[in-house]
Amino acid sequence: MSGPLLALRRVTLNFGGLRAVADLDLELERGGLYGLIGPNGAGKTTVFNLVTGVYPPTRGSILLEGNPIQGQPTCRIAARGVARTFQSSRLFPDLTCLDNVRIACHLRGRLGLWGSAVRSARSVAEERSLLERSEGLLAEFGLARYRDQEAKNLPYGEMRRLEIARALATEPKIVLLDEPAAGMNPQETEALMRLIHDIRDRYHLTVLLIEHDMRVVMGICERITVLDYGVKIAEGSPEAIRKDRKVIEAYLGEGA
Repeated sequence: MSGPLLALRRVTLNFGGLRAVADLDLELERGGLYGLIGPNGAGKTTVFNLVTGVYPPTRGSILLEGNPIQGQPTCRIAARGVARTFQSSRLFPDLTCLDNVRIACHLRGRLGLWGSAVRSARSVAEERSLLERSEGLLAEFGLARYRDQEAKNLPYGEMRRLEIARALATEPKIVLLDEPAAGMNPQETEALMRLIHDIRDRYHLTVLLIEHDMRVVMGICERITVLDYGVKIAEGSPEAIRKDRKVIEAYLGEGA
């Protein structure tokens, strides 16, 4: 299919007299690994909230595979192939790791709530399939040993891995990662960088991440967009962004 997987066209969001995002144009091609950076309050998470339907834009369009999704319910956008993680954990803390992933797998279930409630041979077979997929994802992310532990009891780095595994359980086309390396030590950060590369290649995903750790951004992103006060001030390769005078003044600083 030709054209970008995701495109934002002059997307603007106002909160009363505050313009959080201003005339943003952004294109993500299939299979790309993109970064979205900028100072605190630049509008980065707001962009994620616009794409996932938390906020409808004041104006502009958001296209997934050429079809508008702006203003649609979050659940419908997820079903069309957009998954995300959050700055702070949104796991179900009192559920096991297995159930956190299995709940997400149900997005692709064919029977729906009523069909799953009726214990037919078909529903039993589907539950078995979802269980196998959930266990497979835990194994792929090195979380099998935590299968029956409550999510709140995981080490922090493993919680972040579980969040990504849960996002992938929805079988997305694009994954939005909001500060995935926040709070990680250097060893965990290196492992996360390898993981993001791996899931992009293995699942043929498009990845857009927000991150303040420039080692992560410059180390894995192929193209970077920079926001400042809701306005795109630069876009390009890591090398170009590192040398951009506007980005240095607004965000990176001379030490970069």
